[in-house]
Amino acid sequence: MIINQLSRHNSNKSITDMGISCFFSKYGGLKRLKEASAKLASLHLCLLTFILSISLSFVACQKDSPDPMVEAPPPGPVQYGIPFTKVPDIADINLYEVNTRVFSTSKNLDGITARLDSLKKLGINVVWLMPIYQTGSLNSVGSPYAIKNFKAIHTDFGTLADLRELSDKAHALDMAVMLDWVANHTSWDNNWITNKVWYAQDANGNIIQPPGTNWQDVAELNYENTKMRQEMIASMKYWVLEANVDGFRCDYAAGVPSGFWKQAIDTLRNIPNRKLILFAEAEDKNLLSAGFDLLFGWPFYTALKEVFNGQPASQLYNTHLQEYNGLAPGKHIVRWITNHDQHAWDAVPQSIFKSNAGAVAAFVIAANMGGIPLTYNGQEVMVPQKLPFFEGNNVSINWNQNPGIRLEHEKILNFRQQSSALRNGTLTDFSTNDISAFTRKAGNEEVLVLVNVRNAASNFVLPAELANSTWTNAYNGSAVNLGTHLNLTPFEYLVLKK
Repeated sequence: MIINQLSRHNSNKSITDMGISCFFSKYGGLKRLKEASAKLASLHLCLLTFILSISLSFVACQKDSPDPMVEAPPPGPVQYGIPFTKVPDIADINLYEVNTRVFSTSKNLDGITARLDSLKKLGINVVWLMPIYQTGSLNSVGSPYAIKNFKAIHTDFGTLADLRELSDKAHALDMAVMLDWVANHTSWDNNWITNKVWYAQDANGNIIQPPGTNWQDVAELNYENTKMRQEMIASMKYWVLEANVDGFRCDYAAGVPSGFWKQAIDTLRNIPNRKLILFAEAEDKNLLSAGFDLLFGWPFYTALKEVFNGQPASQLYNTHLQEYNGLAPGKHIVRWITNHDQHAWDAVPQSIFKSNAGAVAAFVIAANMGGIPLTYNGQEVMVPQKLPFFEGNNVSINWNQNPGIRLEHEKILNFRQQSSALRNGTLTDFSTNDISAFTRKAGNEEVLVLVNVRNAASNFVLPAELANSTWTNAYNGSAVNLGTHLNLTPFEYLVLKK
């Protein structure tokens, strides 16, 4: 109001001409003007404070807000579904390996999902899928072990949704699912290769293939690089969460430092509400200390081949003891008569073990003497041809052949699931040159396994501990009375219980 009045009265003459004293007198005196000036100064200060606070808030918001031109990082993996609570104890595993490229005519994940009920009936409780990831094209030979993207499924096999469907159905059938993991190397066109320090190099700074191998389609990783190790672990964790899988079979595990495996396995086992199976493709028992549960039983497989080709059957027990020497409780060796390598490159099991009957007899020993039995897809119907696992093959398994052999596999694997003695019992060996004979005993249960390893009739003189005893045939329920001698036909086997 004072300012308006001052302006109106100053329209014809200046404030100087009026005189300071007259001005103050006319407009209420000095006191009134001082009060007005104080109010105006206070208002001015408040206005400045308000403007300053708004400015500071704006600056703070600018600092906290992301730059709209910078892409936000992708979200991390999240838990899909509910973690499977029925992963079997290691000693209780009946393991099945799937080669996706031959398992079904569709050669994809859906083809596996469609046959999970059949695997359940076979007596399987853990399914291991060979590598299903996107593979490289640079220097490629079509191997599934040349990984271009650790977090992507090969388009030939399907999508993440397809893998989730497979995992869901397996879990509904009380079966766990394991993926095949390749930690030693990548394809040459993996995006990681732009980080050259993530890879092993020669003296000239060239990235190298795995030393001591002819694997020209893959590049060796450098495990001295911390960031690469962290990304490898993050990639493994991705599948546990996003696909709800229950473990890994780790390819060429001995090629990777055990310190990395301990770091990776500790991280994986710290995922909440998880029971995982970790299987090393290796013989090195030190890897068990890094956290692995299972090792590959190459010595036993070699001994099994030698026995069915003339060496004494008693050799198997000695090999078993060597493999289990020093193993901590809960750790085990995987036993097999064939797997993806043998079936693709060496020979089919019926060739190695002399006949279909010989191959089944060998599997009875491998499944029951100790360790964890592995069934490779097609073994249960004794496919007659080799099963390649590289891209471009046109082979698929005919599941209608040899139904009688499949029935024998069902008996072998299902009884093992029912028998505590076979899974955890004390082993006593009675083998001779031609007969693999042993008992497994746990509590009140005892199982006797007798296998003729020759393609000719063999006579077994029963030791005093077994002579004149009564048993039940574990596979058909019939009574069996043993005397002092037992004649077994070529590759005949008996699994008895009491």
